[in-house]
Formats: sequence, structure tokens, C-alpha cells
Amino acid sequence: MQNRYTVILVILSLFASMRAASAAYIRLTPAEAEQIGYKIWLNETGGNPAYLIAWNHGESFASLGIGHFIWYPAGQRGPFQESFPELVQFLQNQRVPLPGWLSPMTPCLWAAREEFLQAQNSREMQDLRFLLTQTTAQQVQFMIQRLENSLSMILASLAAEAERYHVYQQFYRMAETLQGIYALTDYVNFKGEGVAATERYQGQGWGLLQVLQSMPGTTPDAVGEFADAAEFMLTRRVQNAPVERQEQEARWLPGWIARINTYRRAL
Repeated sequence: MQNRYTVILVILSLFASMRAASAAYIRLTPAEAEQIGYKIWLNETGGNPAYLIAWNHGESFASLGIGHFIWYPAGQRGPFQESFPELVQFLQNQRVPLPGWLSPMTPCLWAAREEFLQAQNSREMQDLRFLLTQTTAQQVQFMIQRLENSLSMILASLAAEAERYHVYQQFYRMAETLQGIYALTDYVNFKGEGVAATERYQGQGWGLLQVLQSMPGTTPDAVGEFADAAEFMLTRRVQNAPVERQEQEARWLPGWIARINTYRRAL
């Protein structure tokens, strides 16, 4: 019995030290944050400010900002986690002036893509474009915060101690380099944490959790392992997609893999 309690205390001590160390691992200078943010902006928009607000064909939501944060219309939810209201809350907490009509509780203003396209010159669209072009630095900070928060969510979703420890180790192997932090930040923004039950096809996810789980952790190249695992997960996602989405997702896959390959190249 005493040995059992000793093991429990060691495990608790280990996770306490991991939590204490976590903040130091992913602190970035403003210049580093901007560097990562610029790469993500290129990934999401090709560097074109016109794409800061988009509604992709076949989607049920608008995508906003350098991270293409998801915004659902009222009464609608899909398989992907909504993130734009969280960004609005973050900006509000940072005391960024918001348009009077916008709050963290505001649903997407357009019910469908057709309405969105017809509203390109509306006052609300102009307000959003101005807000998003003026808050690049804050959007980067939000993505870094989301990355920080994602680890505790991911670990809490795992029942097995060994699995939690493996995922934690892979996360902080990645966080030791700016290139790795970029890959973590971009991927969690790009494909989510992988925790939500709705982010599954045929019971299998493709988020940050699944990528970290699949990293062997046996080579010096953590970023290469991460990129290989991410490519596998996204390929599997397309294979598992519902019939009505499979053709569309197959068209997206080459672009997704090209994005993953940016992780392999130094910033």
C-alpha cells in the first residue's frame, strides 16, 4: 500500500512540475509571435487581406481573421468547434474597441453563404474587416493562448497515465523550437484539439491530440515526426469522410498536405 501511495505522489509531483514548466516553454517575444502569425496568415489567406473574411463553398459557417476562426449562424452547429466568439471575448478582455453590434454572444450575421456574398459591402462587413486588419497581433496572442489551453484539455481527455505522459512529452518536444511552436499553433488552429466528439469521422479524429498520440517520439526530429503524423491523420480523415463530403475533402487534401509541409521548413 505504501508503495502505491509513493507512486501516486511521484505522478502528482511530475504533473505539477510539468504544469509549472509549461508557461516558460511557450512564451514568445512579440517579434516571434508576429513571425508565426505571418506564416499562419499566409497559410489561411495566401497573404490576401480580402480573404480575412470568407465563407467556403460547401461550409455552413463563416471564417474570419488570420486564423480563419469559425463563426456559426444562430441555431446552427457543425462538426467543427466554433472559435470566433472566443476571439471576440479575448479582444474585449484586451480592451480592443469593438463595433457596437458585436459581442461574444453575437451569432454569425448571415444564415447562409448566399447572404454572406450579398453583404460584402454592408456596414457590418466593413466593421469586421477594419477590426481584423487592426488586430493582427492580438489574433496571434489569441492563437498562442488557445495552444496553451489546448494541452490541459487534451490531457484531461485521456484516461491512461502512460498516454497522457506520451502526449505531454511530444507536445513539449515540439515546443522547444520556434518551428515546433509554429507547427503546434498552426495545427490546433487549422484542425482543432481533437477532443470534441463531433470532430470525428467513423469514430476517428484528426486533431492535435491524434497527431501527438501518433508521434513515435524516437527520433531527434520532433517536427518531422509531427508532420508525418499530421499527414497520416488528414489522409485518414478524407478516407473516413461521409460519402457526401468525400469528394470535396479529397480536393482539399493536397492543399492540407502542402500546409503540413511548411512545418518541415525552418521559419
